[in-house]
Amino acid sequence: MLALLYPLLIQNFRGILRDRMLHAVLASGLGILLLVPSMSTFSMRQVQELSITLSLSAISIVLLLVTLLLGSSSVWRDIEKRYTNSVLTLPMPRSMYLVGKFLSFCLFLCFCGLILGLCAVVVIMAASAQYPSGHSVPWGNILLSVVALTLKYILLGSFTLLLSTLSTSFFLPFFGALAIYFAGSASQEVYEYISGSLGENLSPTVINTIKGAYYLLPNFSAFDYQVQAVYGLTISMSRVVLMGGYFLIYSGLLLGLAIWSFNRRQLP
Repeated sequence: MLALLYPLLIQNFRGILRDRMLHAVLASGLGILLLVPSMSTFSMRQVQELSITLSLSAISIVLLLVTLLLGSSSVWRDIEKRYTNSVLTLPMPRSMYLVGKFLSFCLFLCFCGLILGLCAVVVIMAASAQYPSGHSVPWGNILLSVVALTLKYILLGSFTLLLSTLSTSFFLPFFGALAIYFAGSASQEVYEYISGSLGENLSPTVINTIKGAYYLLPNFSAFDYQVQAVYGLTISMSRVVLMGGYFLIYSGLLLGLAIWSFNRRQLP
């Protein structure tokens, strides 16, 4: 099985690297990062902190666009071009094809995170050198934040892959994943709101519905370490372990559902 998976992974990854749309998105992100040192000077007192914030925000936006574009079009494009007809006639199960797609997607996101993270290191060093701060740059927290952002968008990509196995068009995976992104980003705040005194005026039905959606939707706030990266706050190891476990379990379940759905789908 691994002998079939490796060439499939490499072939998919090479196909991703040739995608000009992704080239444009990645180049735009690098261009935005290069503007961070000059934009950070608008805050004379917190140049270092602002440069870290802008860098992580730029990385997040680029990874979001890459996830939506790549995750929504990978399976759909193969079906439209009848590429799946030739691939699935080979002596390998459909699950192998889908796992190869997912792993190549993960590999490319890690590649983007590495390139953008290295560029962020350069621009943060340049910005902090212009107006030195009283605190050292928390490189460990910044690295963890970039890794967490990459895992966050791999998890979102699992949703796009699942929706791609259910849809016959590009739009459902794209806008469905975008809706899940916004809902998952706000779910923690909404849950805390209804769990406090402000939620006492809501009906039990509404509260139970919101809590059910909270447990079903991905909690993307678990991957948010931007405040810790900006101000160098201590990060507990237990939180990092919980984040890793949450990512593995959730993404594994989504990949399993995607394989089940794709196995049952009638391809043209």
